[in-house]
Amino acid sequence: MASGQSVPPRPLGADLPVFRPGGDRPEPTALTLNPNGQVTLRDALALALLQSPELASFAWELRAREARILQASRPPNPVISALAEDLGGTSLFTGPQGIIQPQTTIQLGQLIELGGKRAARQRLAERSWDLAAWDYEMARIDVFTRVARAFIDLLASQQAVVLTEQTMRLVEQVQQTVGARVTAGVVSPIEQTKADVAFAAVRIESDRARRTLEADKRRLAALWGSSDARFQSAAGDLATLPPVPDFAALQRRLSANPELERWAAEIAQRQAVLAVERSKRVPDVTVNAGYRRFTDIDSNAFLIGGSIQLPLFDRNRGGIQEASDRIAKAHAEQRAAQVRVTTALAESYRALAIARDEASALASHIQPGAREAFEAVTEGYRLGKFGYLEVLDAQRTLVSADAQYLRALSDYHKAAADVERLIGAPLADAATVPPAIIK
Repeated sequence: MASGQSVPPRPLGADLPVFRPGGDRPEPTALTLNPNGQVTLRDALALALLQSPELASFAWELRAREARILQASRPPNPVISALAEDLGGTSLFTGPQGIIQPQTTIQLGQLIELGGKRAARQRLAERSWDLAAWDYEMARIDVFTRVARAFIDLLASQQAVVLTEQTMRLVEQVQQTVGARVTAGVVSPIEQTKADVAFAAVRIESDRARRTLEADKRRLAALWGSSDARFQSAAGDLATLPPVPDFAALQRRLSANPELERWAAEIAQRQAVLAVERSKRVPDVTVNAGYRRFTDIDSNAFLIGGSIQLPLFDRNRGGIQEASDRIAKAHAEQRAAQVRVTTALAESYRALAIARDEASALASHIQPGAREAFEAVTEGYRLGKFGYLEVLDAQRTLVSADAQYLRALSDYHKAAADVERLIGAPLADAATVPPAIIK
């Protein structure tokens, strides 16, 4: 029987347990693992790999193909038949030679497969198991990546809530300053209206950020099969930005990509199909042996015989040609997959590098400058040196810089997750740097 050792898991998440079928059939049970409190990325990954319904379906497919291997190794069953003849018949002649008498025949037949059909069938079942194992590994990596991306979205949503609360406090301070100047008769009451509108807009953004946060929590919980999110928050630091590894180093690790390695199993499986089709050229032999009972004359006889197809019209040329063509197609699809994966790596690497450069520039220059400008303009407005339009402009610049920085951090870690999926390993393994997110 095939063994999972023939398809070792990729380094990405290889230390985390995954769902394994047990018992004769899956029994639906209530989830026992739905955490409360704070969850880390590693917690979320472990839960998803153990409880993902999608991953469980692939695991059961592996069990089913193991059963197919067992079945493929079995020879055909013998066939037993019974026949009663000449019941109630009459003869037109006299003498023993003219007697039509009842007779009963019991016969046993066995199909003998020639041409290596059973061995070819078993190899095909084993190669099909290998292919399903690679599909399972691809699904595992896909679940791993989707959980990582959902976790990043959740961290970004949590930070967005914090930013909107900070913005509300800043706008509220400006609103109070405007109110004081309106009361003192220094500025027109219209500026109070503008300040109230600005505060209401920020409150709407805060409500939207909270709703997005709840939706992202439910989306993450759904990946481990839970219909509700009982945990309170996610633990992680998006601001940690390790250096971007060299693209050539990442390219060298594409050999660990499960989609590319899967094609070796795909080609082997199609070659096994070709072997099965070729074995069909050799006709099988059916051997028969039986016993016949002549009732009226109290006599017995034994039968022996055999049959074989004459391959005059059908030597399975079409089946062999089809299997050969599908092998050629698999080689073409393998080359296309290599191009596709390499292109995807280049795109993800570009997004990774751009996001890191953008986040670094925002953190080192743009955000501090926007905050300093906002504070200066706000203080200047209080002293009557600037108008409210300058305050609004500085406020929008600061909010935009904060939102852009958070988006850049999220884009970086998502791109890192995509790169990890493509190389089948943590980014730190390729760059010898700390991981992108605390795991």
